[in-house]
Amino acid sequence: MRAMILAAGLGTRMRPLTDHCPKPLLEVCGKPLIVHHLERLRAGGIREVVINVSYHAEQIVAALGDGAAFGMRIAWSREATPLETGGGIRQALPLLGEAPFLLVNGDVWCDLDPADLPALGDDLARLVLVDNPGHHPQGDFHLDAEGRVHAEGEPRLTFAGISLLDPALVADEPPGAFTLAPLLRRAMAEGRVGGHHHRGAWIDVGTPERLADLDRRLRS
Repeated sequence: MRAMILAAGLGTRMRPLTDHCPKPLLEVCGKPLIVHHLERLRAGGIREVVINVSYHAEQIVAALGDGAAFGMRIAWSREATPLETGGGIRQALPLLGEAPFLLVNGDVWCDLDPADLPALGDDLARLVLVDNPGHHPQGDFHLDAEGRVHAEGEPRLTFAGISLLDPALVADEPPGAFTLAPLLRRAMAEGRVGGHHHRGAWIDVGTPERLADLDRRLRS
């Protein structure tokens, strides 16, 4: 299975740290955040990764190269301007192929083993959900007792920024910038989105404070 890491964002919430350094290269416990992703993916048996880049793209490409240093093969999807989540995936489809792939937001840290996720079957997506953090108490989606994800309902969990996706979810969309959330909600309404409640470690590394907190946690 291939994976895709989303790394094309501007990192505006992380300023001033990202004024001259792209967010994926910000260091946590002595190594860039995106390297933590690559190491966990490789440990989970994934050897082929697609990474989309835009803001300070050349810094990221220069740091990671073709992936050989990490025992992986990296393919780069370059965006002249960020295409948002859905548009970035849509552009990268020729690199991803037709089989389901693992999607990882570049600005999260999680100890999930990709092998823990069941296959998609007839679903278009399987979302990794976590308990609601203090900065997002309202959550995102409802996971029912049968493992189906719904846009409405209680109790709610937070989307971890990690998912298994079928390329068909975005394949029919026109090229350009668009978000993934409306497509996921449409698939939920069709009963084609499953969920996995991850109870391990997870953090949205969205602010300098949370980056520093993660660094302290990993060093302790």
